[in-house]
Amino acid sequence: MFTRTESFREFIRFYPVVSTIITIHLALYLLTVLPIFPNYWFFETLSGVNLYIMEGEYWRLITPIFMHSGFTHMLFNSFSLVLFGPALERILGGGRFLFVYLLSGLIANVATLLLEPLTYTHVGSSGAIFGLFGYYIAIIMFRKHWLSKQNSQIILTLCVISLIMTFLQPNINITAHLFGFFGGFLLGAIPYFNKRDFSDSIKSTANWAGNKRKAISFQSPWKVLIWAAIFIIAILGFLTQK
Repeated sequence: MFTRTESFREFIRFYPVVSTIITIHLALYLLTVLPIFPNYWFFETLSGVNLYIMEGEYWRLITPIFMHSGFTHMLFNSFSLVLFGPALERILGGGRFLFVYLLSGLIANVATLLLEPLTYTHVGSSGAIFGLFGYYIAIIMFRKHWLSKQNSQIILTLCVISLIMTFLQPNINITAHLFGFFGGFLLGAIPYFNKRDFSDSIKSTANWAGNKRKAISFQSPWKVLIWAAIFIIAILGFLTQK
């Protein structure tokens, strides 16, 4: 589900929305680095600046979702979208996927506007990507038959690591990450909420976490540290958002 085996042409044909978003990422990055374009104009006009939004430049609530602060930032966010976007686009369909992605990013940016200083400036699609994580969690809790047990465990593990690293890395828009995740979760939970499924999912998640803790306790400390380092390195680039 999260392993890509398609050719380049097949990927574009099967996942047009994800492909289009990544193309926009790359195009805007090139516009900000190639000297033939007015590079600073794009940053000055499209980045999220709370003061300018309050003065009426409301497009800055959406455009930062597609802007990035450098090649590594753009690469890892696009790579995350390649990994986790296609499955959700296939489940939801292109229109609903785009709605979830953009609305999660919008919720993240509105929260940034309300909770961060007026001088705060931000770019990056991490809030929207965290919205996809939140939607996946809603699926696990209320539509668990949509995902295999293995894929559910992968998502849970990555969500836990990503949320923890949000608080450990410098220059992270913590507000956008948390509210993007929360927004995506609500978008997935509200249409499918069922009290019994919710209770069963909480119990299943608690049992899964308990089993993981027991499994780790029987492993060599060096092995645990090595795997922890691998996970942290893999997630660092995704979380390099200013």
